Amino acid sequence: MLILYKPNIEFLTEHAVDPDKRRYAVTAEGPRHYIDIDHYGPYPYSELPHNWKDAVAKFGEDSLIANGIVPWHVQIMLTRLTNAFKEKNFSLIMKNSAEIGHYIADAHVPLHASSNHNGQLTNQKGIHAFWESRVPESLADKQFDFFIGKAMYIKNPGAFIWARVIESGKEADSVLSVEKNLSEEFPGDKKYSFEKRNNILIRQYSSDFTIAFNKKLNNMVERRMRQAIFAVASFWYTAWVNAGQPDLSGLVSQTFSESDLKAFEELNEKWQNSKIKGREEE
Repeated sequence: MLILYKPNIEFLTEHAVDPDKRRYAVTAEGPRHYIDIDHYGPYPYSELPHNWKDAVAKFGEDSLIANGIVPWHVQIMLTRLTNAFKEKNFSLIMKNSAEIGHYIADAHVPLHASSNHNGQLTNQKGIHAFWESRVPESLADKQFDFFIGKAMYIKNPGAFIWARVIESGKEADSVLSVEKNLSEEFPGDKKYSFEKRNNILIRQYSSDFTIAFNKKLNNMVERRMRQAIFAVASFWYTAWVNAGQPDLSGLVSQTFSESDLKAFEELNEKWQNSKIKGREEE
């Protein structure tokens, strides 16, 4: 698989954010990124069936979509990627590989499995970007280890992704409570600092607060990122195996069509010139 993936690593990196960009163009996109699993009761959220038809029968499709569908959408994306491998369709392999990675990673973020997704219910607004962006941007290069070994074949992808989502839902409380408790220890001028970002001076969580937060969470951000990396690689591998392990060498020289490139440009235009559709996380 490396013969196809490695030469296209820049595409995969750049287009892994396409699902977020699509939220500015497609109303139905938002719920694919999260699930407010606490809406269905306390951990381990046993009131919510993991089978889509059973869940629809119990709660109704509109209600499920309103509270997020990420674990189900990951499985849809796996089917799409598997079919792309079967067809040896270069464009669909690359696009679906990039996008399934986004949804899998979202499923590993605790606040993507919480109705209090940005601390808006507890006066902790901004905590989403703090966990998801500020901590890794501050600490990953210096402290995080992203070498996770070989991917594995996932016999039951549904059970796998649901286990990650349930873990995320359980850990959301820790993310919120640790930030709240630390905020009582840090005065405002120590909790925040001002830094330039894209040549704009913004208020940001301070380095000291970020380090203390990460320590109190026992390196949760690194752990979940490592799990996400392993999951993405394993879902790619599983799709390829389920497709019959096709020879990919004939796809190495292929490139994207004019219509593909036009679609990428149109998505960028909508992302840059539109407002997000559905709820905001930040």
